[in-house]
Amino acid sequence: MAVTNRIVLDPAIHHGKPVIRGTRVPVTTVVGSLAGGMTFEEVQREYDLSVDDIRAALRFVAELADQESFHPLPAA
Repeated sequence: MAVTNRIVLDPAIHHGKPVIRGTRVPVTTVVGSLAGGMTFEEVQREYDLSVDDIRAALRFVAELADQESFHPLPAA
């Protein structure tokens, strides 16, 4: 997975969880806020991020999901 210049994995920040560079805002907070119904503009204001930061968070999560292997559970 390519960590962009906007996403940082640093053990000293949030125990190494991915955050937006220059902030302590976790990628999961950005994506979760959007999933919860916030608009890009609301996320920008709430966390003082740029549109490019938000898109980098979405791209990071998309790449992570793309690398995962999913196996259907057997029918019960």
